[in-house]
Amino acid sequence: MKYTKLGSSDLEVSIVCLGTMTFGEQNTEEDAWEQLDYAVSQGVNFIDTAELYPVPPRPEICGTTEEMIGRWMKARGNRSKIILATKVMGGAKDGRTFVPANRTVPKDPAAPAPRLEPAQIRAAVDGSLRRLQTDYIDLIQLHWPDRYAPVFGKNQFIASQHYDPVPFEAQVAAVGELIKEGKVRHWGLSNESTFGVCKMCEVAAKLGVPSPISIQNDFSLLDRRFEGHLAEACAPFNYNLGLLPYGPLAGGTLTDKYFEGEPGPNARHVKFPGFQPRYHCERSLAAARAYHDLAKKKGLTLAQLALAWCKSRWYVASTIIGATTLEQLKENIAAFEIDLDADTLAQIDALHLEHRNPNVTD
Repeated sequence: MKYTKLGSSDLEVSIVCLGTMTFGEQNTEEDAWEQLDYAVSQGVNFIDTAELYPVPPRPEICGTTEEMIGRWMKARGNRSKIILATKVMGGAKDGRTFVPANRTVPKDPAAPAPRLEPAQIRAAVDGSLRRLQTDYIDLIQLHWPDRYAPVFGKNQFIASQHYDPVPFEAQVAAVGELIKEGKVRHWGLSNESTFGVCKMCEVAAKLGVPSPISIQNDFSLLDRRFEGHLAEACAPFNYNLGLLPYGPLAGGTLTDKYFEGEPGPNARHVKFPGFQPRYHCERSLAAARAYHDLAKKKGLTLAQLALAWCKSRWYVASTIIGATTLEQLKENIAAFEIDLDADTLAQIDALHLEHRNPNVTD
């Protein structure tokens, strides 16, 4: 396993990060422990979760993922060896009050709609600390912006959808207080735009708060938009944020199972056909088939091609992988031992010109 410094921090993270959003929905706790044990045995020291997980989110299971990880760390006695990342739910207008409600024991039936207000950021961190059975979080991430921004496959900014946001200054100051108190070591962004990265970093400098060190955005062969303005803003000589790609396999679309035989009833796009449809629309499937054919010519699986390509990007610090079976996890981790040659990378770029960012929905 290889390791890298995450952004401007001193955190040495494995270039593979274990994503856990299936724990508690598609995976049982026994499955989760098995995956966690195997990942650590292979040198993975970086685990990503969120207060919202598992997904698709619903009130009955909200927070289950963090609880499973907390019990596993306590049983293994390995908290000091793990770089633990979680997330605070971003501003929402969809009424998912069950997320803030789950930050306290007993649950708060009068919890407000989630916003990245200082009191809610603090309550979210306290709730995660309780569920994870730890007294500090290595990396707290703002799950998505607390303002209107095109996210989750959207690309066009529509000014008329703007709503009153929580000020950047209030969000950054709240994180800064948690860092001072030792509850949080570092912070990062997620589903952010270039504008958001620049504003957060500028406000942090103005307030004397440590800068964010990472950005977790959708990124894969099917969505390469990060390569544009965000890569420049996040470059080491600018704001120095490491990219943590999520969705590198597009929810499983970038795997052989959809092109060779049957995917099985537990495959995400079979079990939850209305969840993350951008990953499995006709455009995405057509592009994935083209990449599948290239992978076969190169003696690789589609998952190996997709993950090795993420590894090859200079701005990627650690790629977030997920799996519903141990066999999938083994294949995914092993993919990071592969270095794609120049011809394969050139053919990937050629296919990208034919199938540009098919995950984008507008």
